[in-house]
Amino acid sequence: MSNTFNSPQPLCHYDVVIVGAGFSGLHAARILARKYSVLLLEASAQVGGRVRNHQFANGDVVDIGGQWIGPGQDRMYKLAQETQRKIFPLYNRGDNLLFVGKRKIRYQGAIPKMNALALADLGLMLRRFERMALQIDPQKPWAHPKAQKWDSQTLHSWIESNGFTKTAREVFKIGIGAVFAGEARDMSLLHALFYAASGESMEHLLSVSGGAQQDRVHGGTWSICSAMADELGEGCTLNAVVRKIEQTEDGVSLCYEQEGAMICVSARKLILAIAPNQINRIQVSPPFPAWRDQLFQRMPTGSCIKYVARYNQAFWRDEQLSGQIASTQGPVHVVFDNGEKGKDAGLLMGFVDGDTARTWDTKTADWRKQQVLQCFVQYFGEKAAQPAEFVEKNWSAEPFIRGCYAAHMTPGAWTSGGEKLRKPEGHIHWAGTEMATEWYGYMEGALQAAERASAEVHSLLSRHLERAIK
Repeated sequence: MSNTFNSPQPLCHYDVVIVGAGFSGLHAARILARKYSVLLLEASAQVGGRVRNHQFANGDVVDIGGQWIGPGQDRMYKLAQETQRKIFPLYNRGDNLLFVGKRKIRYQGAIPKMNALALADLGLMLRRFERMALQIDPQKPWAHPKAQKWDSQTLHSWIESNGFTKTAREVFKIGIGAVFAGEARDMSLLHALFYAASGESMEHLLSVSGGAQQDRVHGGTWSICSAMADELGEGCTLNAVVRKIEQTEDGVSLCYEQEGAMICVSARKLILAIAPNQINRIQVSPPFPAWRDQLFQRMPTGSCIKYVARYNQAFWRDEQLSGQIASTQGPVHVVFDNGEKGKDAGLLMGFVDGDTARTWDTKTADWRKQQVLQCFVQYFGEKAAQPAEFVEKNWSAEPFIRGCYAAHMTPGAWTSGGEKLRKPEGHIHWAGTEMATEWYGYMEGALQAAERASAEVHSLLSRHLERAIK
């Protein structure tokens, strides 16, 4: 292979190199390593991507990244079983609380008891949205007869046009923030409909029992990633920041920086299992087509800061509260009881997302902690003011991630470039949850995209081998 980057000649050759050791990259590596030589490169000091654990002083472990799995996510359940991880349900007993302005409403189930007009309006909005989402084929959302119309408007404009009461619009937007970690104006309506369709329905994405927040993993979901990496052994390389990729007729050469040294390798096939905002940071020769470069620019990632407060006991349970909060005021709009089954400590977990998360970057950690705890006190009383420990994870500040949960398609992106999004560019194939057609934005979607990319690579490599034998 030629060496247009003026870097050292490739030292090692592999059948496949995979960039990104989140769920998608790890899964693709496990699949392909059974038949081919594989190198998995991860820029960070640990595997997991947007999944990570935090260990408290008392030894308890909590997820500070992706954590939930639910019905329909069969790959994740299977993977947990393969890596010998046990599943437990999110705590979901007692009453939920909804705060609308200064009003506090106790309720059970997915739909809060608001005034009759607002409740009817909210129900009508959800039904309209679900009917539209059910029409979308997640394999090809651009093909719907109304795709151009739905992709030309934002989700925000649809909410404003279809919600007749302020309360219904505000409550609907709480759900949007919880699902997308972004503002409704940041994405096209078509993308929101696709997202819901890829996860069965919006109701499914918002629900606990029977929904996407139903279950968790003992020891944290990151422990699954750790087990997958252990299986790969030396085939997984950390602190490897990919700087340059060059394609030739025969394959790819790739240079990554590690501890100040530039190391180059070559491969017949390359899988990029990282978010679009990170792909555009890599120098590629020849460059990707302009349309792809611009499409990735139109796929910004959501903004999310995750907070967990540890208390010696889950005192809210004594008041028959589930720990689940939805609030129109914020800045923490959504809260869950994040305690692990079998542990005494009580954990409250809350999200700050979208515009608020972006503006909080300029504030001090102490100020942010105070704001979060003020919300917890408003929701649960003075006992919430003094946690034993407190942890913050700002995913937008992570140098090789820069946002969470997943990328959003802005208006016009799906209909202008979506059809070609997942198609290989020469020897380069695409994985990561942003390349999924099922459970886009979720760990399950990352696994599905990995299986598709692995199948593409295997098909091409096996055909090449057959031709060589003949």
